[in-house]
Parts: sequence; C-alpha cells; structure tokens
Amino acid sequence: MKNLTYKEIRDRYIEFFKKNGHAEIPRASLVPENDPSVLFVNAGMFPLVPFLKGEKHPLGNRLVNSQRCIRTGDIDEVGDAYHYTAFEMLGNWSLNDYFKKEAITLTIKFFIEELGFDINKIYATVFMGDETSPKDTESIEIWKNIFKEYGIDAKVGERILEKGKDENFSFGCCNKNRRRSYFEGLGELAS
Repeated sequence: MKNLTYKEIRDRYIEFFKKNGHAEIPRASLVPENDPSVLFVNAGMFPLVPFLKGEKHPLGNRLVNSQRCIRTGDIDEVGDAYHYTAFEMLGNWSLNDYFKKEAITLTIKFFIEELGFDINKIYATVFMGDETSPKDTESIEIWKNIFKEYGIDAKVGERILEKGKDENFSFGCCNKNRRRSYFEGLGELAS
C-alpha cells in the first residue's frame, strides 16, 4: 500500500472517477441551507439528497465528490480508530446509471490500482439474508469474478463473508451501503 497524504488520496479519488465518466460536484457548506434536520453537514451524500430521491442532477448521472463533514451524534466515541468529529467524506454516485457490478469493480480498481492495496488482503462482505430480504447472491458472484481476475479462488466464508444487516449495512435515503475490509495482519479485519 502506498504512503499518501489525505490530499493525495482525495485528488486521486476524484481524478480516478472523473476518468471513469463521473462529473465532480462542488462541496456543500458545512452549515446546511434550508435543512433544519441537522446542525452541520454530516455525510458526503448530503448535497445529493434531492437527486438520490429522483430529481435530475444538472451534471448528469455519474458524480463524484469530496464533502467536508462534522458529526456530533457519536461524539462520545470520538478518538477510537473509527470515529471522528470532522473529516472529508469521498463519494462516487450513480443516479440510476450503474449498479452493483460497476460500483464494486470501480471501487476495487481504485483501491488496487491507485492506492496500491494488496488484493490478497482484501475481503468482501455480502448480505446473508434474513426474514425480510434474500441473500445477496449477485454480489457474491461479482466478488468471485473480481477475485478470479487477480488469481484468487474466493470462497464464501473465507474471502467473501456473509454478514447480517447490523454488520454489513449503513442505512439512509440512498438505501444500503456495503463494506469492504482490509486485513493488516494484526488481529481482526479493518473495515
């Protein structure tokens, strides 16, 4: 993995997705305009909410952004390896354009080709299914094919991990967000 500053990572991310047909959208102000539901912008998707709900975006269906965020909801947990108060959130967005296959493929190519992550240390999680939703077999097949391109025979339960809703999803108006993990060789997988 390459040793990069956060600015280098941000710039590479934006440029990678622009090369792959995404238009860069400007950052929203940290103080939301016309939205009393939050004190500060707290997610990269914030400036896109109307477009994730169906409005047409003037720059098209493939977008990329870097959004400054401030979160206070989990302020008691700030300081561990996973919680921060202020940060920049990077996002690539498909507004009714591409879906799982291209989203997963683009993301993994960015991690490997632009950041130098070792494919042998990457693990994927997929939704295991429950009483209300089926198992995500489509993502399992996509991940198997991606790993196969790199010479890895990815098996469910080893490289592709089935997880429940609480361990695999973040929910919001844009539905479910999946996770990828990177094994650093010290203890458990880092998400």
